[in-house]
Amino acid sequence: MSRIRNGLVVLLAGALCVTACGRSTSDDNPAAGAAIGTGAATGTITMWAQGAEAEKLPTLLKTFEAQNPGVHVNVTPIPWDAAHNKYQTAIAGGTTPDIGQLGTTWMGEFGAANALAPVPADLNAAAFYPGAVKSTQVGDGTYAIPWYVDTPVLYYRTDLAAKAGFAGPPVTWDQFKALAKALQAKAGAKFGVSLGAKDFQGFLPFAWSNGANLTSADGKSWTLDDPAMIDAVRYFQSFFTEGIADKSPSNDPGAHEAAFVNGSVPMFIGGPFEVSELAKAGGKDFTAKYATAVVPKQKTATSFVGGSNLVVFKKSANSDAAWKLIRFLADPATQVAWYKTTGDLPSAQAAWTDPTLAGDPKLAVFGQQLKDVNAPPATAEWTEVQKAGDTQMEKVNVSGEDPAAAMKSLQATAASIGTGA
Repeated sequence: MSRIRNGLVVLLAGALCVTACGRSTSDDNPAAGAAIGTGAATGTITMWAQGAEAEKLPTLLKTFEAQNPGVHVNVTPIPWDAAHNKYQTAIAGGTTPDIGQLGTTWMGEFGAANALAPVPADLNAAAFYPGAVKSTQVGDGTYAIPWYVDTPVLYYRTDLAAKAGFAGPPVTWDQFKALAKALQAKAGAKFGVSLGAKDFQGFLPFAWSNGANLTSADGKSWTLDDPAMIDAVRYFQSFFTEGIADKSPSNDPGAHEAAFVNGSVPMFIGGPFEVSELAKAGGKDFTAKYATAVVPKQKTATSFVGGSNLVVFKKSANSDAAWKLIRFLADPATQVAWYKTTGDLPSAQAAWTDPTLAGDPKLAVFGQQLKDVNAPPATAEWTEVQKAGDTQMEKVNVSGEDPAAAMKSLQATAASIGTGA
């Protein structure tokens, strides 16, 4: 999982429609499961969850259990670094829980394993960010609900940008590079921006913003060496070759935030968790010294969408109650309460009208960015291709290899892996 931590219309009593939203649920999800209806949930639900979510869920679920007196939810905490293998083992052994929390980039692998139940016909994707919904789709079906979303945006020091002659955020690629250079030349920064020299996934927003695609339209072949991709890699590489970004920054915990606070690296692209991390690193008054903005645009301003999805496994012993719990967790009101507890960004668009999110300028940018996001293909092969991409990005940005040669090599590797289509 990268540092970006690695919903379908909720049936809100009368607030959101199910079949009257302009599209049929069967068309959206031809492999849809049976409708779950509106009755109360009963029985025991087993759920595996990772990280802070596992820690905080029991308190939130008291509300669900109060609304459904005949149900009980057992949450098993799973460490993130062990979760992927634990799910693999459980699928192989037929010992899966009712509900699992899957990182968005895992969907293709576990979907291909035929382990996931299709989303019920009376849950619809219309109320959720399309980019998040894309991560729940495997083949012709939808097999998860987006629970929470993460997307990187631009963080920049407004005080130092003003010193460098910039009154607002960079909007275009040219402005982004110009600000990074000016932060070095005029505002005393050691490096103008922090970028991941060895992180192919972290590079993807630049590829998408330049109009590149990872695969052909039919998803049957990789397109990693097309001109738009190579041009994006070349632009990204220039930050390292020109000394604007550090080829080997410290990976010590807190070093990234400390460099932003002390002004030595006053710009980076990062997820929503950085808001709280910067508050810890810089103190209560530091928030006034920086702002967030959507990622800089070439053809588009497209960012990466990550987060976690909620799935029901095919072998669930209580799938009806499990889907009803997921429906509760995807309710916009529940998601706002969840954000206040964990900082997880809501996947339901309606949740973003709440003053808690809409009233905070830094957080509102994430809602704006989520309107233009993309995700890697939901295939089991993506993880292997991503690792090969990391290797090539290191060759390009650290060793100075020609981007065209590196992408040609990556394309050859990806072609040998295939797309699973």
